[in-house]
Amino acid sequence: MFWRLDRLDRSLKHLIETVERLMEMGVGFRSISDGGIDTTTASGEMVFNIFATLAQFERRLIQERTLAGLKAARTRGRKGGRPKISPNDPKVKMAKKLSKNFNISIGEICNTLKISRATYYRFLKIGE
Repeated sequence: MFWRLDRLDRSLKHLIETVERLMEMGVGFRSISDGGIDTTTASGEMVFNIFATLAQFERRLIQERTLAGLKAARTRGRKGGRPKISPNDPKVKMAKKLSKNFNISIGEICNTLKISRATYYRFLKIGE
């Protein structure tokens, strides 16, 4: 059983393939909240296909709206993403300085600077 149809797979093609594989293995599909879809019956299979198509349509609409929103923001001069870190940032300089001291472990450097290990390695690559 699944809570919602769109939780089973991310695309209509994969959703239908998954349900067909289940049916080949003798397993029926039932959704708890999508109108009681039950693929073990002909009418349930038809309802499944209709709902799967609607779920795919809704997902595509969300994608289109998101892309349109990002485009509109760009035209207003907004840009997304993480701000660039300067090689002159004090934490970057300290991370590079401490990395040259082989008596200090990477974990200790990260704890001292209150950064994650991934951030530490990102800092080391800045300005290379």
